[in-house]
Parts: sequence; structure tokens; C-alpha cells
Amino acid sequence: MSSFSRGFRGRGRSFVDRLPPGQYPTESFPVLSAGPTPEVSTDTWTFTVTTERGEEHRWTWDQMMALPQEEPVRDIHCVTRWSKFDTRWRGVSLDTFLEGVDTDAAFAVAHSYGGYTTNLPLADLRGGKAWVVHAYDGFALSPEHGGPARLLVPHLYFWKSAKWVRGLRLTAEDRPGFWEGGGYHNYGDPWREQRHRGD
Repeated sequence: MSSFSRGFRGRGRSFVDRLPPGQYPTESFPVLSAGPTPEVSTDTWTFTVTTERGEEHRWTWDQMMALPQEEPVRDIHCVTRWSKFDTRWRGVSLDTFLEGVDTDAAFAVAHSYGGYTTNLPLADLRGGKAWVVHAYDGFALSPEHGGPARLLVPHLYFWKSAKWVRGLRLTAEDRPGFWEGGGYHNYGDPWREQRHRGD
């Protein structure tokens, strides 16, 4: 399973040019978490964008579901070396949440129910690059995969796609999150194998 043949094909087409270095393709969806799975009800779930000046923009579950929905189909890549092709999601673009938010911030820290954090350049959350997703493959997102809602930033290693997301704090300076503070790479580009600090 850890080997990769240059002839590997899936769903009728070659994925060889879509597999980052050091990765192997999988049809499964491994579950990896930094701690226990929190119990989060859609009745109490909120998503909050807090600017560097402390201004808050908040959405309840029903308000999020009333926003324009998108259905991105993207490859995802885990730092533990598995890649999964053509994953299908449903959710709201971060562009929609950030529209009208007055900020000069260059960075963001994603916060999750359960206390997990991860940092990202704000530019990597804009321009159709990131979503808050609530469904996977046509079904409500299960708790073990980050439900009721998680961040989806598929062009970076999957630890950046914070499970159980509850908000973004926009910052002028870069502030490492949970794994970044523990030695993971600050950015996490799969194509450059940015797994650990110094890569």
C-alpha cells in the first residue's frame, strides 16, 4: 500500500501527476486527530471571524446554511503520507465569510472546538482556495472527520484543514498553531514536502 506505480490509474485516468512527492494514494479515509473528538451540536455551533482589532463577525449554523453553498472536488494530502483523490465536499467558501470584513491582517489562526489551532496566511484562505465544509460525499460530515463543520484547505497538508472549526482570528503577525508549535512546518506545502520545521 505504501508503494506507488507510475501506471496507477483511478476512475479512468492517471493520477501520477497529481501525487505529491513522498505520498501514496489511498481509497480509504484514515482518521487522525490530536485529541478526543468533541461533541458539537448544530444547535450551538457558531463560526466567528475576529479581526485584528477585535471586531467579531458571527454565523449560527442556520445562517451558514443560508449562505451560497459550493461543492468543491479536490485532492487531499496528509502529512502522514496518504493522498486521496477527488474528494467531494459541500460548504461555504471562506471568500463568502470574509466578504465585507475590514482587515489589514496578513495571517489567520483557525480555532476548533476542543482547543486545536492552526495558522495560515490569509491569502491561502481567499481566492477560492478554502471552505468551511459540512458534508462529505453527499452526507453530513461525521464527527470523526471534523463534523459538524471543518476547514478545507486542500492545497496544503491536511492538518491545516482544522476539524470542528469554530472560527478564525485574523492577525498582523504569524502565530504558530498546535502542530506548528510542536515542530511541523509553518506552511505545509505537499509539493515541497514541507512536513517539519526546516523542510
